[in-house]
Amino acid sequence: MAILQFITIYNKFMTPSQQKKKISKLYKQILETLNLDTESDLSLKGTPDRIAKMFVDEIFYGLDVNNYPKISHFPNEIKKYQYEGMVIEKSITIHSVCEHHFQPIIGFAKIAYIPKDKIIGLSKLNRIADFWARRPQVQERLTQMIFEDLKKQLNTDDVAIQIDAEHMCVKLRGVKDQNSETRTTCLGGAFKDDSKAREEFLNY
Repeated sequence: MAILQFITIYNKFMTPSQQKKKISKLYKQILETLNLDTESDLSLKGTPDRIAKMFVDEIFYGLDVNNYPKISHFPNEIKKYQYEGMVIEKSITIHSVCEHHFQPIIGFAKIAYIPKDKIIGLSKLNRIADFWARRPQVQERLTQMIFEDLKKQLNTDDVAIQIDAEHMCVKLRGVKDQNSETRTTCLGGAFKDDSKAREEFLNY
């Protein structure tokens, strides 16, 4: 599968079922270390299993290359499309987790490209962004991963990514700043070299 020099298969020796079993056991130890009663407290009794399922199937499913979305390509032909303008999709929801403190990263991505010989379904932009977000991340790397993936998928350097996100590791701990937001941007091809294309993307 194309991508994917960025993928590290941490779970290559464990099935999802084995992962959940081990995570549940370890998370139970964490709760008990915090002096929480995981046996008689019915509200906490199932928490280790719930956490394990959430980690493997939902929050961190992007760690498994088998979950990479199926991408549909369409030829950018004269008879059908031959579209030469800019494609921009904005307000793509980003849910990730900071790898430093395992706190949520919540925000939105804006993705643009100028087609060459092929285009992809719009929903695939969302799916690609979500796949790379679903792993322990830093926003800078996440932006770069989406950028590099789309350049390969679309066979063009004319790709631009911008992510605006809030980091709970900043809001809930440390400096506890409730108002800050982080923006990261990757610009390639025309978006980097052509001021009009760059301004159209950034100001959209």
